[in-house]
Amino acid sequence: MLRRSSNLFFCLACLTLAQQIGSAGDWPDWRGPDRNGVSREKGLPEKWSLGGQHLAWKAPYGGRSTPVVLGDHLYLQNTAGKGETEQERILCLNADTGKLLWEYRFNVFQSDVPAHRVGWASPVADPETGNVYVFGVNNLLTALTKDGKKLWERSITEEFSPFTTHGGRTVSPIVDGNLVIVSTPTATWGTQANRAQRFIALDKRTGDIVWISTPGGRPYDTSYAPMNIVAVNGMRLLVTGGADGAALALKPQTGEPVWNLVIAKRGLNTGIVVSGKYAILSHSEENLDTNEMGMIAAVDATGKGKLGRESIKWAVKGFMGGFSSPVIDGDRIYQADNSSNLFAFDLETGRQLWKLNLGTIQKGSVVFGDGKIYIGSESGKFYILRPHADHCEVLNEVELPLSDQGLASQKIPEPVVASAAVARGRVYFVSSDSLYAIGPRRTPAEPWKPVTQVIEPGQGAPAWVQVAPTEMVLKPGDTVQLHARLYDAAGRFLREENSAAWSLEGLKGVVADGKLAVAPDKVSQAGLIKATAGGLTGEARARVIPPLPWNETFDAYPLGSVPPHWVSATAGRFQVSELDGRKVLEKLPNETLFKRMRVFMGPSDWSNYTVEADIRINEKRRQLGDAGIIAQRYTLVAFGNNQRLEMNSWQPETARAVSAPFAWKPNTWYRLKLRVENTSNGKKRIRGKAWLAGEPEPEGWLIDRVDPIPNQQGSPGLFADAQFGVYFANLKVRPNQ
Repeated sequence: MLRRSSNLFFCLACLTLAQQIGSAGDWPDWRGPDRNGVSREKGLPEKWSLGGQHLAWKAPYGGRSTPVVLGDHLYLQNTAGKGETEQERILCLNADTGKLLWEYRFNVFQSDVPAHRVGWASPVADPETGNVYVFGVNNLLTALTKDGKKLWERSITEEFSPFTTHGGRTVSPIVDGNLVIVSTPTATWGTQANRAQRFIALDKRTGDIVWISTPGGRPYDTSYAPMNIVAVNGMRLLVTGGADGAALALKPQTGEPVWNLVIAKRGLNTGIVVSGKYAILSHSEENLDTNEMGMIAAVDATGKGKLGRESIKWAVKGFMGGFSSPVIDGDRIYQADNSSNLFAFDLETGRQLWKLNLGTIQKGSVVFGDGKIYIGSESGKFYILRPHADHCEVLNEVELPLSDQGLASQKIPEPVVASAAVARGRVYFVSSDSLYAIGPRRTPAEPWKPVTQVIEPGQGAPAWVQVAPTEMVLKPGDTVQLHARLYDAAGRFLREENSAAWSLEGLKGVVADGKLAVAPDKVSQAGLIKATAGGLTGEARARVIPPLPWNETFDAYPLGSVPPHWVSATAGRFQVSELDGRKVLEKLPNETLFKRMRVFMGPSDWSNYTVEADIRINEKRRQLGDAGIIAQRYTLVAFGNNQRLEMNSWQPETARAVSAPFAWKPNTWYRLKLRVENTSNGKKRIRGKAWLAGEPEPEGWLIDRVDPIPNQQGSPGLFADAQFGVYFANLKVRPNQ
């Protein structure tokens, strides 16, 4: 019995260590070292003022995301530039002094996010390598060293075609062991052609995709619920909210779904925290069983599969907790509602203990440390509070200066929509205009030292085979080494299986001992690579893209099909059809969100090429759709109703668009041509033209622009926004001479 208790203590200790990411004093994740909004530090500030009391420094960098701190580096994600030069960026400052050390900028492309929503997510810093990972609003995931050098990047947009909205909602990445994990609703190809929220785990050192998981149902909208990793009943779980209105749990090292509980009629955006076996979750959407909006609830997190009402221990309906995430303090839960009221609930029963008004609108989450709450409001105030069992004491309330980012006719105090970060005795927070550091003038902000996360090793029989890399874009003749890894029933790594049996499905080539050799045939392919060990099978997916030039007439494809390697073509309801005696590609009429789709056909690292295609736009009820072609992250669009030709790379930012009038007739074939050229002086020249199909190509270009912040590479593709359908034919993609 004693030996069993000792083993249990050891396992629990390992699981506890696995949750602590970083050294004492670090805040590497936007929800803190344990991803629960709680700091373990003592001696944190109780008061500060704009006049200088405990204001260590202030820097002129505003934003909407939470800063993270690792060693003596502070990282903040926001925007730089304006109009045609606006970009997303990550800043690195000295955490002790506020001095800017470096910045890294990257373009927004193929996204519908408006300019004021850029810089939504927070970065995550890795205590083991010192690297920092940034997930932009255009779903570009970038890995940087602590000195700002790019290690790798992965264009989730062009590989997975995420559902991009005008909300700009972007999930902040997390690091777990050797993985960096992101999430977004996507629609790709094959068995993942449907639109669903997917979780994508990548090797944090190489950018290779290790696993992809689809744990939920059809997404209602995009979601930005933070991910948390907790230990429940001896198992590590990644818990988060989904775009389908469900709270869900995965095994973080394999992506295997564990449980799913649908609680709302729209996507969830708040974080989940856990105490014992219960998960605390909330939302401000319509509940399933009534038309009442909002709820906070305690749910049994030890369940499996689809959970029902029986898993809910208690629920308080009508609580509008849709943006700010909760924290747990012993036997109390603290959370702010959408109207900036801070609540305390009893953890055991859900009974409301007290309520304190902080303003009118609330987005930022509660941060708790040293017996105090740190929180800013969209009303332009920052609070330091001391919670008690029956009330909340206001220790400090500071109204921020008038914002320079507000409406020209109405100056308001600087809104705070992000959470605070606590590191080495200081509290850092960002407003719309500034970054503040409150606490002592000097801190022990020492340089980063590596800290390796401890994760309990696997035990017992294998229960899961993981093939990695699990999603690849390859060329004919490529070779790649794959790995078959075995995990136990709790999702813990056991060993690499060298004796796995390998096979191919839908791919031409050879695979033996995990080494895949793609056939040299210059044809497009899409299929699976499978590994079987001990009766268990895992698989990886690969698209094989032939080199340029392409000349696609669609004659080789059966009617009703779609090129299998094209991303999002199935979800967008594209298919090969017959029109006027020849095969064409049709985007079927659609009145849902899928009427507006981007299809990507190739790798994201191509550059210096030209795309051409014939288009034909249908008309109904005097309405015409829009159709276009994509090259190197630029889109040339025929706007039917507006009777113009436009080139853009980020459509909502109109300063980056160039247009020319053009009279489009319905049910008539036109030719589009888009050329993105790498010039001798290192710039990018983008030119576009349109003319009546079958007539000689005009010499002049209707669109001719040199981009001041050019896209260096990108996949060719198609664009359509067509309620009544459009057609494409005679597609050509060729390298520039």
